[in-house]
Amino acid sequence: MKLEKEFWDDRYLNENTGWDIGYASTPLSSYVDSIDNKNLKILIPGCGNAYEAEYLIEKKFSNITLIDISSVLTGRIKKKFEGDKRVTILNKDFFEHEGKYDLILEQTFFCSLDLSMRTEYCMKMNTLLNPDGILAGVLFNTDFGKEGPPFGGSKTEYKKLFSKFFDIKILKECYNSIQPRAGKELFFIFKKIRKK
Repeated sequence: MKLEKEFWDDRYLNENTGWDIGYASTPLSSYVDSIDNKNLKILIPGCGNAYEAEYLIEKKFSNITLIDISSVLTGRIKKKFEGDKRVTILNKDFFEHEGKYDLILEQTFFCSLDLSMRTEYCMKMNTLLNPDGILAGVLFNTDFGKEGPPFGGSKTEYKKLFSKFFDIKILKECYNSIQPRAGKELFFIFKKIRKK
């Protein structure tokens, strides 16, 4: 099952956005704080209200691309970042996007996708990254026990899935999750595997 644009438009129109915490998540903020190169070309897929992009701008990053399938959502964030040349906003299907990035940040996009799309997600992420590019962010380490989204998973499952496409640098329980997600998140840093 592939969730279509209308599904996400409806969620934003009706403010049915339980994943939205109102600010950049703590694990991602901490990771961003550790990055010295402010000129990295960064992609945030399924960007939602783009709090992570706001945080990146606050930290002086200069090349940020946001992509989301919901035109309702992208219409809103275009107003938020109007006139800011550091941010490019695309209203399209992530899987149809083409480009090359040094860093892709994952925050509740993976869990929004049907389980059948996970290998395709890995392949697309690998394709979008420059050589030695990094995919980093947070994955849910829990079984939601219901039809998603969100769709959960486990550390063992993720390791098996992502290791076909990435060198797993870090995949560990978050020490700094927000309270409602404590014990349910994994922080990860995956480096693109170069083709031989």
